[in-house]
Order: sequence, then structure tokens, then C-alpha cells
Amino acid sequence: MTREVRDAVVVGSGPNGLAAAVTLARAGLDVLVLEARPTLGGGARTLDLGLAPGLVHDVCSAVHPLALASPFLRAFDLRARGVDIVVPETSYAQPLEGRDAGIAYHSLERTAAALGEDGPAWRRLMAPLVDDARAVTALGLGDHRSVPPEVLSPSGVRAALAFGTTLLEQGTGLWDLRFSGDVAPALLTGVAAHTISALPSLAGAGTALLLGSMAHADGWALPVGGSQAITDALVADLRAHGGEIRADTPVTGWRELPRARAYLFDTTPRTLVEVWGERMAPSVRAALSRFRYGDAAAKVDFVLSGPVPWTDPRVNGASTVHVAGTRAEMVASEAAVKAGRHAERPVVLVSDPTVADPGREVGGLRPLWTYAHVPKGSTRDVREDVTAQIERFAPGFRDVVVTSRCIPAAEMPAHNASYVAGDIASGAVSMYRMVARPRLAWHVYDAGVPGVYLCSSSTPPGPGVHGMAGWHAARRALKVRFGSSRPPALGPTA
Repeated sequence: MTREVRDAVVVGSGPNGLAAAVTLARAGLDVLVLEARPTLGGGARTLDLGLAPGLVHDVCSAVHPLALASPFLRAFDLRARGVDIVVPETSYAQPLEGRDAGIAYHSLERTAAALGEDGPAWRRLMAPLVDDARAVTALGLGDHRSVPPEVLSPSGVRAALAFGTTLLEQGTGLWDLRFSGDVAPALLTGVAAHTISALPSLAGAGTALLLGSMAHADGWALPVGGSQAITDALVADLRAHGGEIRADTPVTGWRELPRARAYLFDTTPRTLVEVWGERMAPSVRAALSRFRYGDAAAKVDFVLSGPVPWTDPRVNGASTVHVAGTRAEMVASEAAVKAGRHAERPVVLVSDPTVADPGREVGGLRPLWTYAHVPKGSTRDVREDVTAQIERFAPGFRDVVVTSRCIPAAEMPAHNASYVAGDIASGAVSMYRMVARPRLAWHVYDAGVPGVYLCSSSTPPGPGVHGMAGWHAARRALKVRFGSSRPPALGPTA
């Protein structure tokens, strides 16, 4: 029997929405989650796309550098809940034309040794961050309003200072001073390019340092079977604590919502304004309406009859490959996208999950997941662009492609409404917007209506499968609406 008034209603079942729901349910509240799509998970879903019998593809996220490092997911403890997580020996690779690829191994020392003359410089860059990876992660995934306790220890302070100084170096025109060759800069820039923004940039450098250091600390993890395993674990815990979920239930206005003491939206600011705008404080509505979305990604899912034939065989050990060439090539490609043009050789992110999870192969066929960076709202089918870019570094790739499908950037919102015009980061990624995300305010999760909160990737700490925005927003709701300043335990035995 449905209660007349819920404690909390969460709109959106992405990782942040589920993290918020789990936190609130574990605090003893009556929680209802509403999801517009027929399937749960938002950016962490794994589905049969009908491309080959029994073969599943990750719909958005595929590799999870923060699955073992995020403070929320670490406390939630996916492995203790039966989620099988593999950490490849090779975290990521950057193939280069006519020369050896850049390889980032889980081992920092092995990576430095493989980089030759730039190895010591790579070690000096990453070692201070890896030595106290918990402080670096807490700093990067905080609410950007407070100093996490992990940073207050002596080693945490050292890590924070190292992060800050290298951020200024790698986020500006000084970024070429550290290295003498081409391989190490390309390897680092491939990670910075995850921001889909002009390079160099402070936000790109922050991403490169955070995710790059995680590659040598916890590693870039993959859940066996696909990203859905993370979603399923969150859903199971929510239901175990009395939470209810209704899929295929879009919300277009506040009158459609059940009565509740708190509402948390794992959506974009645009959706929040559509639902609550008439009741919002005018200044908040105006600020959220001005929220700027970034450039985009177009997705290509491939079915392959065998491994990608990389020229450098070491790349075959990587589940994540940045297919983008040298640092100079990436700068040019991202500048073209920023200017509203399709790059001749776009930055392509490749995930080959079968490398680390052989069970993903079915009947001799394997999935390959790719994104290409494109201007926002692009309608272009980028299958040929992606294929040609991979062929540069893996001649014969076309011969192992059985079939493929493309979702142009303009069609991405049909699969996830948070990806406005194909912006998979749910908002432009800049240093300013990492703080003023989605608006410049101290209580950034408050939505301008009492009891309503935004808890999506459009709030700090930004994009990624980490659950931290949902956790931060839920803790804010617990304190303000329910008078509880102590967050609940998240572990499986709690």
C-alpha cells in the first residue's frame, strides 16, 4: 500500500540518483525512485542492442577508474556485494603512428620504465599523487566547498600541493616543459581529452591527474559482465532497505510527483527548470536556465569477429585505448570541435571489454565500444570516421568488423535525457564550472524550491560513475529536511 506522503522521491536512476536513494533509504526513510526509461541505470547500463545474438554492450560508461576509488563506492563496497571487478594490468594505451605506443600500466614503475627518457619525469609527476591516492580522490570528488578530512593529514597536504602545482603546469602553456619526447605527453593528453574541451585547460589537466593517478593506484576497473553490475548492486541494496522503483515513468511537471518531504533530481538543470520552474526562486531559475552544456560525443558500437589488430601488440592488453595520435593532433582535433567543426581525425575513446573480461565474447563475436568527439548537436554518422581512425593504428580493423551502429550526438538524449545535444558530461567541463556547477552558490545542490535538490553530474564533483553527487545531495537533504547530520553506514553488513 502506497503511503500518502513519501519521505523522499528521487527522479532518475543513474549512479548519482541511486546513490542518493541508497543513502536516504539506509537512513530509514521511505524512498521512491522514478525512472523515465524502461531500464535502470542511466549512464551505467548494459543491454542487448540486437546487433548479435546474446551479445551485450555498455550503453554509456564502460570502464570505471573510480569504481574502487570513489569514497561512496568504496564505502558501499561493490566486491563485498558479489560484483566481480577486474583490474587490467594495462590501465590504458595511446597508439602512435610509426612508433611504439604509450602504455600506462597499473604499475607506476613499469610505466616509467617503458617511457624511456621521459620515465623519470612521469614518475615525478605521478608518484606524489599515487602515494596518497585517497587524498587526491577525496579532493577531486568532494563538494568543492569543503576540505575533505583525507587532505588534512601530512601526506594529504603534500598530495594536494602536488596536485595543485602540476595542475597549473599541465593546464597551461607550460605543459610541454616536463617531457622531452612525444609518447608521455600523448599518454597524458589522451586522459585530459575525456573532458571534450579545448586543450590545454585546467579542467583537462585536473581530469588527467585524477584519472591518471588512479590508473597506477586502484587501477581502471571493469565490472564483469558490464556496467549494469554496478547499477544492479545499488538497486538490490535500495530494495533491501525498503526503497521502491518505478521505471518507464517520466516526470514533466511537479504536479505529477507524489507528495514528499524531499525531492532529489538526477537530471540536468534544464529538466529541473521544466518541472519546478514556476515555483523556483526567480534568481535560481535564471541561473539554471543559463547553464551551459558542452561539446558532444557520438557513439559507435561494433561487433567484431576477433581482436583489434593493433600494430603495437602491447595495446592488445588494454581494455581502454585513446585513439587520437600525438598531443599536437589532439589539440587540433579538440580545437576543431570547439569551433563547431568535425575534426578530420577525431579523438576516439575505445573500450574493448573482452580483453579483461573474456566472458563478454559470445559465439566467437565480441563487443567494441567507441565514442568520437563531435560538435554539440551533430547529426553525423561517424562510423567511417571512427573506423578510419582505428585503422591508422590497427591496419585490418575493417576486416574484423561484423556489424556496427551509430548514435549521433543529436540522438543521444533519446537514450539518456541528461545528454543534452550529445553532451555526455551533462554540462561544459571547465574549472569555473567545476565549482559553479550548475550555478554559483554555496549550497549548490539546493534547487531554489524548499526540499528540492539537484544531484546529477551537473553538480559537483561533475561527470563520472562515482555516486558522489548523489551522496553529497542526500546528506544535504538529510540535514536540512530530516534533521540528521550523521550520514548512514553504507557497507553491506549495515
